[in-house]
Order: sequence, then C-alpha cells, then structure tokens
Amino acid sequence: MSGTGDTAPGADAGELPAYAERVLSVAELIPAGRVMTYGDVAEYLAGEEQPEGLPGEGGDGRRVGGPRQVGRVMALYGGAVPWWRVVRADGRLLPGSELRALGHYRDEGTPLRAASQGSDDHIPKIDMRRARWDGRRDERDDPDGRPDDRDDRDDRDGRPDDRDDAWDD
Repeated sequence: MSGTGDTAPGADAGELPAYAERVLSVAELIPAGRVMTYGDVAEYLAGEEQPEGLPGEGGDGRRVGGPRQVGRVMALYGGAVPWWRVVRADGRLLPGSELRALGHYRDEGTPLRAASQGSDDHIPKIDMRRARWDGRRDERDDPDGRPDDRDDRDDRDGRPDDRDDAWDD
C-alpha cells in the first residue's frame, strides 16, 4: 500500500480506528496548494487533548502516534482524502506515485523545486519552504486556501522566477 488511493483489505468494511479518523481529518484540512509532513500531522494531533485510548505517551515514556504512525494511516486509509498533501519532510514525492502526485501538485499550484542535476528520475520536489502549512490560516493564503503566489506561472510549473531560490539544492 502506498496511500495513493488504495485502502487496506477490509478497511472500508467498518469503522476506522479513532486515530486514523483524526489523521484523515487533518489531511482534509490542508488547503489546496499546501502540504504538511507526516511529522507535522503527528505534532498537530499531539497538540490536541488526547481522547482516551488514542496514542499519547507510552508506558515507557516513548511518544506514540508519530510520523510513522501517520504514514501507516495514510498508507492504509488515505485513498479517500487528499493523500498528496501529506508528504515526506525532504519534499521528495511518494515513491511509486510520483506522477499521480505531481499532477495534483500542478493542478493545485503547489510550489515545486526542480529535480537536482544528479537525479536520475528528473521528478521535481515540493518546495517545502513555501508549500508547508502549519495548520493555521495566515495572510499567505488566498480565500480558497492556496498560497497567494500560486498565480505566478513559474510557481505552477516548478520553474523559479527571479525572486526565489528554488534552484538551490
């Protein structure tokens, strides 16, 4: 499972685990043209009061419900939400679903960076500095939730304009 539209066998045949519902609800909040990392989603959820029975502090003091758990939820149940908006922290696209995700990013105007010159696949990365969303509405967002600079032609096609440093890898 890659979290790209597939769901785990039996995942749709009943109720989702409560933690999965919470992860998916955060994915649905992310505005078009913006992204959150797996860790961002985990941190966002950790800031909420933990309902009984949900991940929190483990008995050994170890945090549960972190980035890996968010990734697992997205892989198993993410097909029903905008899965492409929950991403790796390094901005690399989800392996095996790069082209599907790239189509969504271009449609939504998500800021992209060109692939590094040494890259074999020539797939752009997400410009995390500009695309990352912290869960709060801010002045950078248009009423439709997209970054205000997404109307710039260069931001849609992943090519930098002379005001940004998108080619720095």
